[in-house]
Amino acid sequence: MKFDQLPTPCYVVDEALLEKNLKILRGVMDRTGCKIILAQKAFSMYKMYPLVAEYLSGATASGLHEARLGQEEMGKENHVFSPAYRDDEIDEIISLCDHIILNSFSQVEKFKDKVLQAGKKVGLRINPECSTQQGHGLYDPCAPGSRFGVTLEQFRPELLDGISGLHFHTLCQQNSDDLAVTLQAVEEKFGAWLPQMEWINFGGGHHITREDYDIPLLESCIKRMQEKYGLEVYLEPGEAVALNAGFLVSTVLDTVRNGIEIALLDTSASCHMPDVLEMPYRPPLIDSGEPGDKPFLYRLGGSTCMSGDIIGDYSFDRPLKIGDRLVFGDMAIYSMVKNTTFNGMALPAIAIRKKDGDCEVVREFGYEEFKTRLA
Repeated sequence: MKFDQLPTPCYVVDEALLEKNLKILRGVMDRTGCKIILAQKAFSMYKMYPLVAEYLSGATASGLHEARLGQEEMGKENHVFSPAYRDDEIDEIISLCDHIILNSFSQVEKFKDKVLQAGKKVGLRINPECSTQQGHGLYDPCAPGSRFGVTLEQFRPELLDGISGLHFHTLCQQNSDDLAVTLQAVEEKFGAWLPQMEWINFGGGHHITREDYDIPLLESCIKRMQEKYGLEVYLEPGEAVALNAGFLVSTVLDTVRNGIEIALLDTSASCHMPDVLEMPYRPPLIDSGEPGDKPFLYRLGGSTCMSGDIIGDYSFDRPLKIGDRLVFGDMAIYSMVKNTTFNGMALPAIAIRKKDGDCEVVREFGYEEFKTRLA
């Protein structure tokens, strides 16, 4: 099947672009000896896990279901972090994962012995209280009142026995200069306990595969922890794995005018690309421009009943017409894992564009997926 023959709406993951990212990440691993694992919260298309497993060290989960998926479909190192674990899930999580990272000392007191008895590694998430983000308060784990990680004020060194590593995650779509700043804060506040640890996890949010990312600085940060404290270093990016490796193909269903030309699509910001509204951000659209760049301006919106189901304003070289196909970029990360069937909207199909350019639809969704998630 060719790209222009795909049904719409349809997510398309490009195998060659995904592998390009994986090779960059593998290069960091090879040059430093660190381990990079996939954060499944951003990208959990398990059809691509065999390819990911060729390059990375494993996966990390946010709870039981992702932990099971990583163990079943990746089969390599399997880590997990949750702000709080359920009593009725913790035994299965321990059986599935190698590193269980706890969010508080009360969770340490509750679960540490059980994890150690199973022969697994216990980690503790710390909060260096070092915000480096601008404009992404929704995704800032160091924001005041954050529920993530133990602050220095709440730190209890007497309970560190049996904890083999520390974990921090403070970044969101950021470069390595922000990691360097964060790492300095980690050392200033928690450096006294680093020599007794075996490993440290830098978390995610590292945009390593972005064109302007400073990889040498990242590698310097990694080597610093290795050489100064003798630590094994983990990173767990999600976006960097599939950044710019996916598309969302849609069709124009109608055009209307209300002070501005409006194109109604068979895809939805609310249902199929929720980060457009949450971040918010304006997704790239192939063969379009910013307002004013091209002669024909349209507001692109979904077909749900939500007034704010707006993807954004885009300009084009020619007027849009019913049946035109529009292709949004950077749609492999977070879109698939966060989509919904609000309004009974069907979920987009999922396809792979292989290295030879041919496409394969690997999953389609219909009424049953909408019905069976309800009762």
